[in-house]
Amino acid sequence: MNKNYYAILMAGGVGSRFWPVSTQDFPKQFHDMLGTGHTLIQKTFSRLSTIIPKENIFILTNEIYNDLVLEQLPEVTERQVVLEPAMRNTAPCILYASLKIQKENPDALMIVAPSDHWIEDEAAFTSNVKQAFEFCSKQDALMTLGVKPTFPNTGYGYIEYDKSSEAPIKSVSQFREKPNYETAKSFINKGNFLWNAGIFMWSVSSVIDAFKTNQSELFALFQKGMDAYNTENEAAFIAENYAKSENISVDYAIMESSKNVYVLPATFDWNDLGTWGSLYDKLEKDSNQNAIVNAQTLTENASGNMIRTESKKLVVIDGLNDYIVVEKKEVLLIFPKSKEQEIKETLLRVKDKFGDQFI
Repeated sequence: MNKNYYAILMAGGVGSRFWPVSTQDFPKQFHDMLGTGHTLIQKTFSRLSTIIPKENIFILTNEIYNDLVLEQLPEVTERQVVLEPAMRNTAPCILYASLKIQKENPDALMIVAPSDHWIEDEAAFTSNVKQAFEFCSKQDALMTLGVKPTFPNTGYGYIEYDKSSEAPIKSVSQFREKPNYETAKSFINKGNFLWNAGIFMWSVSSVIDAFKTNQSELFALFQKGMDAYNTENEAAFIAENYAKSENISVDYAIMESSKNVYVLPATFDWNDLGTWGSLYDKLEKDSNQNAIVNAQTLTENASGNMIRTESKKLVVIDGLNDYIVVEKKEVLLIFPKSKEQEIKETLLRVKDKFGDQFI
């Protein structure tokens, strides 16, 4: 296995659209959302470890999840857990981890991958990552994996690429924000748009140069800690300086403003598992198209429902269609699938009325 291959596994999100299962104290990446016997972060770590040496996989997460990471990934040492003392989006933490990796191995090639995505064909994923690494090893490139859209999804960002080239790796023309339905349809009809999966690959030198060029203040903030990184002084430096960083995504920070950006259309099926509806799409269904995790069910005139309980609880449903029915401890959520994007706002109303006890 190539000792220059590294991974940054992003595991700091809260996943509020998966409430009540996903909470601030125990977010979705640490749950077995699919009922496979493994949590999402465990599945992602296993997938990455087929190509990346386990000791080269760094887990980027909020400091409150340190114990959860070490508990669920016993192969990981404390050296590999990179802790954010404040939530500042993806750019600051990726730069921070990249500088640590560069100090350890200036020849590193890196993949940045979310911890909570669903990928079925892991062999195809591995093949795509190797292809991207090979490309990045030969030139100054910022790479991303794009997913061929199967329908006009309005919940994803899109990547427009130069379709004049026949090469498998395409030059990116621009990143496009989450579109409305008509715009999404036009993207698909044009044929040179991909879903932005949020998976990136580059050499450590290329990504740090991109930050230095496009985010000089952010780069300067973290660069001054080089003497402290990978030493006992690192935690104190980060505690003092991390919260000073701008809250900005890596897409805005470097990808959208760089000229050396490329995309490889992925050859695997992908889902970001961002909502209960996206989870429903990937689960097996009963004869009435109900997706069931953990529960025992008795249904009548009930179809298209997403049903999940904590244990083998009996759930009896009559006359309910296309709903999310989720139970966790003292919370029961019964919510139309068509309004699933509003769960995040509903959670805010719960907090306003009941405080933090249910979130």
